[in-house]
Amino acid sequence: MRVLLVEDEVRLAETVRRGLVAEGFVVDLAHDGEVGLEAAETSSYDVVVLDIMLPRLNGYDVCRRMRAAGIWTPVLMLTAKDGEYDEVDAFDLGADDYLTKPFSFVVLVARVRALVRRGAPERPALLTAGDLSLDLGARRVTRAGEDISLTPREFGVLAYLMRHRGDVVSKTEILQSVWDLNYDGDDNVVEVYVGYLRRKIDQPFGRRAIETVRGVGYRLEGNGG
Repeated sequence: MRVLLVEDEVRLAETVRRGLVAEGFVVDLAHDGEVGLEAAETSSYDVVVLDIMLPRLNGYDVCRRMRAAGIWTPVLMLTAKDGEYDEVDAFDLGADDYLTKPFSFVVLVARVRALVRRGAPERPALLTAGDLSLDLGARRVTRAGEDISLTPREFGVLAYLMRHRGDVVSKTEILQSVWDLNYDGDDNVVEVYVGYLRRKIDQPFGRRAIETVRGVGYRLEGNGG
């Protein structure tokens, strides 16, 4: 298992690198964002562990440019900051998980292994279902040519449904893919966000694209409803 660690605090980076190597990982190390991005673009990794506050190119920009380039390697973001704004920003830009410094190394390893198990399925840049369109790189949603404004979490839920359009997906599957790995709240939050989406992508257009499959989950009609 190969990990790219992008961290500018040299002592911390070396400590984490040694620990990951002891756990059986092969680790490449970069101390600034530009070097980290180049490594992500030119080599294949199972996970990228990415600090946010980096010289030359910050972690937000590294993650955004990776996703815009179609690089879907799972990203675990590290930051000394703490707050919902930073977390939402990270997920909005395509990060898969988030860990605040100082952190337990045991927790870090557990998060990395979970991301390795999840993997990085191919994700096309543009998803469509009838006249509903979602551009992953531009973070843009349109229906019948009309722009629809979504929150980061709404965008994530819709992107998951559209990647699996025509298939029934459970609340648990949506939670595991859209919320961070540390979320331990009620899975009914998925129902709430599906309701938000229906009010934005269906009701104004007289459509019923998102179907509730009672006792199982949800399905986005392949033709957009």
